[in-house]
Amino acid sequence: MAFDPNNVAARRWGQARTVDTTQIDVGLRQHMLGVYNYMASGLLLTGIVAYGVAQWAFADRAVAQVLFGTPLKWVIMLAPIGLVFFLAARLHAMSASTAQITYWIYAGLMGLSLSSVFLVFTGASVARVFFITAATFGAMSLYGYTTKKDLSGWGSFLFMGLIGLIIASVVNIFLASSMLHFAISVIGVLLFEGLTAYDTQAIKQEYLESDDAETASKKSIFGALRLYLDFINIFMSLISLVGERR
Repeated sequence: MAFDPNNVAARRWGQARTVDTTQIDVGLRQHMLGVYNYMASGLLLTGIVAYGVAQWAFADRAVAQVLFGTPLKWVIMLAPIGLVFFLAARLHAMSASTAQITYWIYAGLMGLSLSSVFLVFTGASVARVFFITAATFGAMSLYGYTTKKDLSGWGSFLFMGLIGLIIASVVNIFLASSMLHFAISVIGVLLFEGLTAYDTQAIKQEYLESDDAETASKKSIFGALRLYLDFINIFMSLISLVGERR
C-alpha cells in the first residue's frame, strides 16, 4: 500500500476534532447539570421559606395580618421583581460568588412572596400542581436541549407575548375580571412552556460562547434564574387554573 501523507494528516485532524467534540459534550453536560442544580436548589429554598412563613401565619393571625393585610404586602410582592432586574442588569459586573449569593437571596424573597399560595390553596392542590408543573417543564426543557431545530426565531414572538401578558395582568388588577384572569392563566402556561424550551437552547448556546470558567459560572447562575422563573410562572398560572381554594 502506498504511503499517503495527506491521508495520515486527515486521520489525525479527524481524531483531534473528535476529541474536541467529546470535551465540549462533557463540558456542556456538566454546565447544564450545574444550571439544573442551581435551579432545583433555588426552588427548594423558595418552597421551604414559603411553607415556613405560611405555617407561621396559620399559627399567628397577627403575623398574617402584618404580612398580607398592610402595605408591607406590596414590598413582599415587588422586592423579588426589583432584585431580579438588578441581578440581570449587574450580572456582568459581579463575581460568580456574589451572583450566587444574590440568587439565593432572590429565591428566599420569592418564597416569602409565594407563602400566600399555601394560605389560599390546599396543600394537596399545591403538591399536585407542583408535580404537573415539574412534568411539563421537564418535557419542554428536554425538547429545548435535544432538538436540532433553531428556536431563536421564537424569541421576538415570546417577548411580545410576555409584554402583552404583563399589561393584561396590570389591567386586570383594576378590572378584576374572572374571564380575563382565566385567559391570562392559560396564555401564561403556553407562553412559559415555550420560554422553557427557548431558554434551555439559549443556555446551551451561551455556554459554547463562554471565554473562561468565571464567565461560564456566572452564565450557569443566570441560566438557572431564567429556568427558575419559567418554572415559577408555569406553576402560578396552573394553580390559578386548577388549584383548589381553602
